[in-house]
Amino acid sequence: MTTAALFVMLFVFMFMGMPVAVALGLSSLLTIPVFGHDSLASLALKLYETSEHFTLLAIPFFILGGVFMTTGGVARRMIRFAIACVGHFHGGLAMASVLACMLFAAVSGSSPATVVAVGSIVIAGMVRAGYPQSFAAGVVCNAGTLGILIPPSIVLVVYGAATETSVGKLFMAGIVPGLLLGLLLMLAIYVLARIRKLPRQPSPTLREIVDSGRDSLWGLLLVVIILGGIYGGVFTPTEAAAVSGGLCVRGRDIRLSRHRLAPVPAMLVDASKITVMLMFIIANALLFAHVLTTERIPQIIAEHIVAWGMPAWGFLVVVNILLLVAGMFMEPTGIILIMAPILFPIATQLGIDPVHLGIIMVVNPEIGMVTPPIGLNLFVTVGITNMTIGEVVRAALPWLSILLAFLVVVTYVPQISLFLPNLLQ
Repeated sequence: MTTAALFVMLFVFMFMGMPVAVALGLSSLLTIPVFGHDSLASLALKLYETSEHFTLLAIPFFILGGVFMTTGGVARRMIRFAIACVGHFHGGLAMASVLACMLFAAVSGSSPATVVAVGSIVIAGMVRAGYPQSFAAGVVCNAGTLGILIPPSIVLVVYGAATETSVGKLFMAGIVPGLLLGLLLMLAIYVLARIRKLPRQPSPTLREIVDSGRDSLWGLLLVVIILGGIYGGVFTPTEAAAVSGGLCVRGRDIRLSRHRLAPVPAMLVDASKITVMLMFIIANALLFAHVLTTERIPQIIAEHIVAWGMPAWGFLVVVNILLLVAGMFMEPTGIILIMAPILFPIATQLGIDPVHLGIIMVVNPEIGMVTPPIGLNLFVTVGITNMTIGEVVRAALPWLSILLAFLVVVTYVPQISLFLPNLLQ
């Protein structure tokens, strides 16, 4: 009865048009006194404890670093380096846009930020070079999803906080899948470019490659500093986020001086708005998870599934279908915070590694970001191309088959995700 009441109220509130955070908090607040066995005081205590969660402190710093990176010239220099590396292949500009998305994802942790930073530069350049606008928009829209898979990923931080899984291991687990997806997209582009005879850039000189690499070195080293610092025992993931935010304020992009301070307050305001919005969702979602845990809802579901004799592979099929449908209507953070407390105990009982589950739970919402009706990357692409939403959807959907095939591989070949974490244990 409690389970039914909790989820019925949640979905009714969401279909009424309430923000996800309000729907999560209000359904939790109404369930406890009417159907539950806990007190309202426990909810107040849980809400306060959420604000003190050490792991969640990483989120505002990663957001701040992403805003600095997006506003500064880092994206432009990374794109120049990517073009120098792969622009001379057939479909080289499109391949360079994927490589640029991979590089920018490694310093921003956000999918929409990756689409904005890279897409606002490369889509117009690809059209001028002779690529169809729909082809350019579809490539960048899908490649931008790498922003939440390649570390540092805000969504992986949220999953780690919701399930008490090591954020450092999750970051390492995201590297190989992120590189694999990027390479698959680049391979598909190369094949299509040969068939459609898409243009290629002149071969760069060694000096151009070295100069562009040196120019973007600071951004490229940032991910090495973050992951190296975490696994070298220099700092925790939360401290690494603070380091990344601090290192982004440097050089000719942003100078904290009297003469060039003008853009900084606006950046801080933008980062604060995103942080407040995200933390409000997280606080209410953890409240929702507290109600689930208090009423033993995940444990009861897990006991039933184990009693039915469902194998691990069958459970993962159900998880993928559930998360793909949810990804069509919700953003990744909300999906993780609602579903992780339910799926995590079941997966643990079935012997599924928590880190592997985390990558699966990120790849599914990643696909959701390019599927209508709520795919966030679709609307971001509309904003930077002035195409209609229908045109962007038609441009993005052909690439969806690659993402779905990648999801199947990542789901049933766990070593893709677990190779690096196990290697560095």
